[in-house]
Amino acid sequence: DISSLTTAPLDRRSIVTSVTTYNQDLIRKAIYRELNREGQVFFLHNRVQSIEKKAWEIQKLAPDARVHIAHGQMSKRELEDAMVKFVLGSTDVLVCTTIIESGLDIPNANTIFVNDADRFGLAELHQLRGRVGRYKHRAYAYMLMPNSRPVSPIAAKRLKAIEEYSHLGAGFRIALRDLEIRGAGNILGPEQSGHIQMVGYQMYCEMLADAVRQLKHEKVEPLPTATIDLGVPVYIPKNYIPIDRHRMDAYRKIAVSRSPADIRQIEAELADLYGPLPDEVRLLLDIGELRVAASKWDIRSIVVQVPSPGITIVSKGPTGDLIFSFKHEPGRKVKTLFSGARGEVLIPDPKTVRLRLPQSYFEPRTLVTLLRKVLAGASK
Repeated sequence: DISSLTTAPLDRRSIVTSVTTYNQDLIRKAIYRELNREGQVFFLHNRVQSIEKKAWEIQKLAPDARVHIAHGQMSKRELEDAMVKFVLGSTDVLVCTTIIESGLDIPNANTIFVNDADRFGLAELHQLRGRVGRYKHRAYAYMLMPNSRPVSPIAAKRLKAIEEYSHLGAGFRIALRDLEIRGAGNILGPEQSGHIQMVGYQMYCEMLADAVRQLKHEKVEPLPTATIDLGVPVYIPKNYIPIDRHRMDAYRKIAVSRSPADIRQIEAELADLYGPLPDEVRLLLDIGELRVAASKWDIRSIVVQVPSPGITIVSKGPTGDLIFSFKHEPGRKVKTLFSGARGEVLIPDPKTVRLRLPQSYFEPRTLVTLLRKVLAGASK
């Protein structure tokens, strides 16, 4: 059984939704229509690198408007100042990223433009549209499509759906339409329940994606399975990516990266959306790249152990071990891997190698540099 709320609050009106190509004349008229009734405008441009250029373009279209910017790379104080100005009515047009997606209720904001709307999912478009029309005034949402590139058939279906289901209480209809466009499949159905319970939803999706690549005769790089524990916390700070869903998505992308190129792409995306990477995130990405290299050597795990057990030779100073555990007996791989490595190589059992190093090596950045050198032959 499904319960759904379809009755809108008193005096709430449906949002007039238009899907159109990027048109400066349309944008100018819509902005001035809003200004003439003392309203405010969101212009969503989800590219931090070019957001200032876009704000300048909007300012040229509407010279009388007070245009400001809000995005995730701004300092906490700058972002707060930008949002307070908008809430207090000191800003007419806020050029912003999806940072406005949730948590905002500004009754005077009644027009929103979503630039490159074909790049957004249907649920996200519905959520963004909900940033306007929070009061009794008629609100307008413009889904802008690019002039410079074609829109995919799937994106066209999403845009048609967001335009069609613009009446109040249409959220459930949009969810059904989204399910129809993307396809429900049998992944969570009774036919697959046994398999998915054994391997987990995420792994099942990865297996499914690999099968599709094989059918298309595309090269399938195996998912990295190595685990790396450098003895320090590795995480994405909440003040860097505040929205939990976005932070978990970043973790997922790093976990399923199959090549250094994938890691570099994630790094570029994070820098563009959220600003310069903090040390914790850089270390997380470095470990993601090391996992890829270690997996190619058939390494199960690399673990730091400080201090080494049983070391009593004080004259050599404190030491620690990097413990390499292999899935199978490495054989000659040991010589290839550790021939140029500093430290003492110990083999306590056929599937384990200990690289004994001075304790001064066990700073995270130093360990990353050392492991890169050790694993550098993985691509040869």
